[in-house]
Amino acid sequence: MRFQRKHAVFLLGVAVWNVVTYAQFTKALATTEEDRATGYYVAHSVLIVVNLAIAGVLGTWGWKALKATRDDR
Repeated sequence: MRFQRKHAVFLLGVAVWNVVTYAQFTKALATTEEDRATGYYVAHSVLIVVNLAIAGVLGTWGWKALKATRDDR
């Protein structure tokens, strides 16, 4: 299967969505004034890191796919 332009745009869109939503989540987590257990912050920090890594992978794939569709034209 070859990536088409629509696949590249979709991957880039999901990557951007992950970065934006998890940036907001990070800001909310950092500014919370509630007393929570350390495990809460550790678990959510791990979620943030993993989802930003996923965004990086999807963004890389989307960028490569976009470049490949440009080269085909």
